[in-house]
Amino acid sequence: MEEDGKDNQELCPVCPVDRKTGGRKKKEVWVSCENCSTWYHWDCVSKGEDLAPIDKWFCDKCLASNPELHITYKPNATRKSTRVKPKQDYASMNEGLPSDPNRWVKLLKVKKFSKDKFKRMKGKDVSLEWVESNDDALTEPIVIPEPAGLGMKMPGDDFTVDDVAKLVGPDTPVEVIDVAQQNSSPGWTLKTWAEYYDKPASQRDKVRNVISLEVTGTKLAEKVTPPRIVSDLDWVHKFWPAHKRGGKNQWPKVTLYCLMSVAQCWTDWHVDFAASTVYYHILKGAKDFYFIKPTEANLAAYEKWSGSAELQAGTWLGDMVDEVIKVSLVEGNTMIIPTGWIHAVFTPVDSLVFGGNFLHSFNVATQLRLREIEINTKVPKKFRFPLFQKLCWYVAEGYCEQIKKHAEFPPRVLRGLLQLADFLVSEARLIESGVDTPQRREAKDSIPTEKVKDALALARELQWRVREALGTEEEEERPTKRRKVSTTYSKGKQKRVIEDTDDEDAEPGNHRRPQFKNWAPKKWDVRTERELDERREVVAADDAGDWVLQEGALDKLGAKGEEGVEHVTTGTEWVRIRRFKGEDGKERVERVKITRVVENWAWGFEMPEQKPGPGGDDVKPGDGAVADTRLSAEGLASYANGDVDMRDAGAEESAGRAPPVVGSELKVEDAVMVSDSPLPPSAQ
Repeated sequence: MEEDGKDNQELCPVCPVDRKTGGRKKKEVWVSCENCSTWYHWDCVSKGEDLAPIDKWFCDKCLASNPELHITYKPNATRKSTRVKPKQDYASMNEGLPSDPNRWVKLLKVKKFSKDKFKRMKGKDVSLEWVESNDDALTEPIVIPEPAGLGMKMPGDDFTVDDVAKLVGPDTPVEVIDVAQQNSSPGWTLKTWAEYYDKPASQRDKVRNVISLEVTGTKLAEKVTPPRIVSDLDWVHKFWPAHKRGGKNQWPKVTLYCLMSVAQCWTDWHVDFAASTVYYHILKGAKDFYFIKPTEANLAAYEKWSGSAELQAGTWLGDMVDEVIKVSLVEGNTMIIPTGWIHAVFTPVDSLVFGGNFLHSFNVATQLRLREIEINTKVPKKFRFPLFQKLCWYVAEGYCEQIKKHAEFPPRVLRGLLQLADFLVSEARLIESGVDTPQRREAKDSIPTEKVKDALALARELQWRVREALGTEEEEERPTKRRKVSTTYSKGKQKRVIEDTDDEDAEPGNHRRPQFKNWAPKKWDVRTERELDERREVVAADDAGDWVLQEGALDKLGAKGEEGVEHVTTGTEWVRIRRFKGEDGKERVERVKITRVVENWAWGFEMPEQKPGPGGDDVKPGDGAVADTRLSAEGLASYANGDVDMRDAGAEESAGRAPPVVGSELKVEDAVMVSDSPLPPSAQ
């Protein structure tokens, strides 16, 4: 593209008169148009700009004739390659790489867009009840023309960018994006930004944008409250411990952004980090959104486009997908952008916007899919959802506790939780792999140990409980796909071939589980299921009333009362056992057991007789300890040594032992057997 010291007597197509009359430098820098290959003096076409940061340059004639061409810039860091990848600034979500930001106006004029058919809703209708009762809720963007009923608080109509600077702090550093060069401009504070923003457009040196000012904990945050639906769904609000939010604690602060854009700003195609859902309120100005539906084909196209510097530099993503839908928002409008929707944004006039991001339980699979795309396309961690893995563990622990207490959730949520559990099982397995990698260290450091004592046990328990709530049998799960990697040779070159194959031995319930090097799922050696014997007893209780709905009330039946209540207990028990050799070389046996207990009470029976106990005291019906249902240490040791046929893992329990009558219980036990140590007498 560039050549130094070319014949200084040559003229370029746009040489001014003084050059033609001999006013030339001894050494000229020439630049060639990447499209037409015409050479120019850089001094003649530079418009005062430095050539060094430019990667691909096009002449004005080519730019005018083809709106899809644009000048691209090199990354700030020095690279050894002569062809450098244009820097992709995720902080500004690809606000565009062209040197002329007005080119987007030209490009948008020649492109075709579908008219949006998205719902327009009243604020009062955007509720948790709407989401839980409507399978289509939060599957496509919605527009709320008026803020009334949203439960949202925003500053008044007289609020300005100057007020932002005063409330957040005029000396607060702020990341300002040069839209043309796609670089962050250093040294900006909110005071200098407000001064720039207040200038007439003709006096602004460049088109600049601020889209990453998070204001949680500032005086401005006191004037802004997100829509009610955000706090109803937001994982951080619902599951991150309250005492760990605020102060010096690290926690995901992503729900209060102030966006300040001048006219002609462009945000190129992107999906918000971890496919988080977005609320977006236009306080002043207007925005034009361009949406691509997150179908599997469109997400694949987006992954290909966002992972390729060449495609980003010269290809309109809209040409790679089925359709692009345009939505225009004006002052007072609010939009909810759901999980995974690919979008770009154009700012036609100076605008002031408040918005934020949140993760929730109604589109978990897509959230995990987009996180995978972020990893595949090497999005820097700085621009991903903060503390994503730790948040997932908090969510898993919270839901597990709620399901234990028989809380009910829509099938859509349960299916998402199953995907979450599968993801966390893979995280726990990565930690157990023992291979010291950055990914393993990150996974390990992400576990909130004050809440999660045994990560794999929690993930497995969530899997089991969710499957039970869905009524899904483990054996009915379809086989997962395992990636088979092989090496072939063609024309002296080595090539890796990756193909998906059915994996019958994979962990059940996961159809897209990530596979890690040096780890493969372990097969269950024993799978048993048995119905627990029905158990009936009559206990004393007061008349049935609202008190029976209080937590723990049913567990106290039999302590007092004047009426007889029949208590019937039934249930099912599942047991899984496997034997394997651990990383330390020791023989191990793992057992997972889940007991599902169904209890029914019926009032109106005769009062039970009280019988004297061993000490002379009356023993009330319902008293007494629950029998231990665990396999003995000798039994586990015998199985570890291969001496016992465990086709019926419930045999020991069913032989003279009472079935458990406590609530649903999951047990994960490890028996570690050192191969050279003596076995118990019963196993010899």
